[in-house]
Amino acid sequence: MTNGNLNSMNKPFLLKPAGKDYLWGGTRLNDDFSKGIALEPLAETWECSTHPDGPSIVASGKYKGRLLSQVLKQHHEYLGTHSKTKGELPILIKLIDARKDLSVQVHPDDAYAAKYEHGSLGKTEMWYVLDAAKDAQLIYGFYHDMEKSVLKKSLEDGTVERFLQKVQVKKDDVFYIEAGRVHAIGAGTLIAEIQESSNLTYRMYDYHRVDKNGRERELQIDKALEVVDLQGSDQPRQPMRVLKYKNGCASELLCRCKYFQVERLILNTESCKELAALQTGHTSFEVLLCISGCGVLFEAGGEMINFFKGDCIFIPADSVPLKIHGNAQLLKVSC
Repeated sequence: MTNGNLNSMNKPFLLKPAGKDYLWGGTRLNDDFSKGIALEPLAETWECSTHPDGPSIVASGKYKGRLLSQVLKQHHEYLGTHSKTKGELPILIKLIDARKDLSVQVHPDDAYAAKYEHGSLGKTEMWYVLDAAKDAQLIYGFYHDMEKSVLKKSLEDGTVERFLQKVQVKKDDVFYIEAGRVHAIGAGTLIAEIQESSNLTYRMYDYHRVDKNGRERELQIDKALEVVDLQGSDQPRQPMRVLKYKNGCASELLCRCKYFQVERLILNTESCKELAALQTGHTSFEVLLCISGCGVLFEAGGEMINFFKGDCIFIPADSVPLKIHGNAQLLKVSC
């Protein structure tokens, strides 16, 4: 049921992210997205997260100042009927600024993580490229099928790069990274990442870099060899994207998998006499991440949320009716 008092409290709210200062990060999340986080470098912001390693905080409305995880434990219904996590957000949304190359890495799947990582989720993820330097590239799988013994030796003697498939990237590209696929974001890339709610990363190779304390970062080669997909990867193809237009807002599907669905919204109501409408159903929450421009989200009762580039809005399942006005691009994520 979506009418009456049952959804009168299912109102959207802004989120404040947690920040990460990994050694490969830059300054663009503060410079371009006005995050105002006192970290340098600022490598990642965890925009929508209940993960204990980087929880988001509610930044507007009735629950302002509380952890998103606390709100969802109190209101399981905000996640919708599709989620089976009983108050735990099943996804994690990040902004990533890679001034330098990330480590060559791999993530486990759900089954391995549940068995060997204390019941954690695995990590399948999607990248949407917000910006990229002219020569930016990423690592996506192996050029050809690998033998585990050959891969292990190449990691030990530092020759693994010759087996890694490098792919040129440009603004607006989409990449789907399944658990088990070796990968790395390359220098000069700004990315929005949507993933399972997990922080499990097995570093395989890190270019012998040292951290601020002069130590090389820990590698997890043995675990990586247990979960990595040794088959060669085809060159990733960009998904076919079809724009659908409706009352001041165009939308296109970027990715749909069993963990999440991601769409890009192109909002332009400046010349329309009718605002764009939005209302979540009972099956899933939605998250809006503004990647350019700005706008206003209106509730039926007259309350409103101003949003700007870099802002993240959580909309509970079975929400109040909403209207959006502005000139902006947003990623809309649901489960």
